[in-house]
Amino acid sequence: MSGEAAGYLPDRGRRAETNGVARSAFARPAARRAKWHRYYVLCLILTDVLCAVAATHTAVSIFTNDRVTAGFDDDRVFQLIAYVGLPLGWLLLLWANGAYDRRVVGIGTEEFKRVFRAAIAVLASVAFIAFGVKVDISRLSVAVVVVSAMVFILATRMLSRKALHIVRKHARLANHRMLLVGSLPETLFVHKVVARNAATGLVPVAIHLTESVPASRRAQVPVPVYHGRDLVELVRELKADTIAVCGSAGAEPDELRRLAWQLEGTGIDLVVAPQLTDVAGPRVHIRPIEGLPLLHVEEPKLSGLAWLAKNLLDRVAATLGLILLAPLFLIISITIRLTDPGPAFFRQLRVGHEGRVFKVWKFRTMYTDAEERKSKLLAENEGDGMLFKIKDDPRVTPIGRILRATSLDELPQLINVVKGEMSLVGPRPLPAEDGDYLGDVRRRLLVRPGMTGLWQVSGRSDLSWDEAVRLDLYYVDNWSLAYDLAILWRTVGVVIGRKGAY
Repeated sequence: MSGEAAGYLPDRGRRAETNGVARSAFARPAARRAKWHRYYVLCLILTDVLCAVAATHTAVSIFTNDRVTAGFDDDRVFQLIAYVGLPLGWLLLLWANGAYDRRVVGIGTEEFKRVFRAAIAVLASVAFIAFGVKVDISRLSVAVVVVSAMVFILATRMLSRKALHIVRKHARLANHRMLLVGSLPETLFVHKVVARNAATGLVPVAIHLTESVPASRRAQVPVPVYHGRDLVELVRELKADTIAVCGSAGAEPDELRRLAWQLEGTGIDLVVAPQLTDVAGPRVHIRPIEGLPLLHVEEPKLSGLAWLAKNLLDRVAATLGLILLAPLFLIISITIRLTDPGPAFFRQLRVGHEGRVFKVWKFRTMYTDAEERKSKLLAENEGDGMLFKIKDDPRVTPIGRILRATSLDELPQLINVVKGEMSLVGPRPLPAEDGDYLGDVRRRLLVRPGMTGLWQVSGRSDLSWDEAVRLDLYYVDNWSLAYDLAILWRTVGVVIGRKGAY
């Protein structure tokens, strides 16, 4: 297929320099990187060094001076190593582990994993150096310094990320401007996915089609549409910094390779968005065979030590939660019974793990005759699929509205977690009266339903049924213990912000 037909590089853009080797290394243009990223990384470096210094000061404050300086004859040497050498060591190992890589900072859990790996490297390095020079240092003080530094660094990076996301969402700054390349359906799909995740910092600014499309269809696209243009020239014209090759457009190996050659030294990122969707990074591995990168997709891991740790965490956390929240449960129960006669708790049949039916516990938020009145409100249903939702449901009691807005009505589900019927994180439990779950929806039953999950932190009741199912299936296919902890953390912000709660 010719370059024009493939939509990559028209013949006029192919010159001698597209073979990937510049005539002179000094003649190659300097890479053009986003200035915001340089400033952001500089802030991370500064805060990381300060965190390492603060960790040393924490250890000095906790322990006696003799214990902290054990193994050092000269206090000045200790001060130099503890307040200069160790922070610089942290900086070096964070850099070596890719904790400042622009592809991971500001999004996902990979950044935090690299900080954790750097902490392990710092601990190992200190132990190796102490053994090599035969210095008998305090092991406990070293552990406190390393763990404290890791906690401080993770905390400051979370705050930095939150600030970055606020800037991206409200000020429309610190973004990567992206040109989408491919067929119209493929590019529109990527545009929809990227546009609804503003925190990623990817902003589609235009589409370059690999095939001709009628003007009437192009007019309906939310961004400008081009065809038959030189991609590098177009990216520079749009002041973009990323080219995303979507779906089948990446199936032309020669064109993709030439495009990668032409982008060398320009600072323009090349991203390939394959047709494989809803599969997270940990399940995807690249297996190169003689220059052919094969994507190996592993099966979801729903067993093993990590799964056992998840179940143990669920039971322990739920038990502690019930003990600590017992006074709050009593207050809410009394309030419900005083405002509307009837039971304080509401139990409903739900479908759980592997299709088992169980009764979910919730605080009652509706009047006692709510089920009888449901048939009269079917015409006002604002949900779709298996969801029945009315924003201003007349069956909800005044105290029930408060409980729903604050998500306090969900707390009794800790009882289900202790019994092993639910998990802290998982797909939403659906009513059993809707019958058997067939097709894609049934895959949700491979794991226990959760008190919170991807749908809660992504919009809750504001989401459509199809979108809720897609998020639940994504969770099932890409589950990990770190992912659960990330969802629990995001749940706090969603509950405080009362997003989609009604």
